[in-house]
Amino acid sequence: MMMFRLVAGLLMFAGIVSFALYIATGKVVWRRRGLVIVKWTLLAVLGFFAVLLLERLVLML
Repeated sequence: MMMFRLVAGLLMFAGIVSFALYIATGKVVWRRRGLVIVKWTLLAVLGFFAVLLLERLVLML
């Protein structure tokens, strides 16, 4: 669990850095990279919590 939180946090940090580089340089490639990183990180986090929820539901049944 701690490992997943660390990886998700680092990926979100990488997205923020990409957006900061976009603001600093004005190059669109940094914005695209930031959006891709944030999008896939959020999808992975949602999938992770869906699995946790399903595990708890199975235990309740």
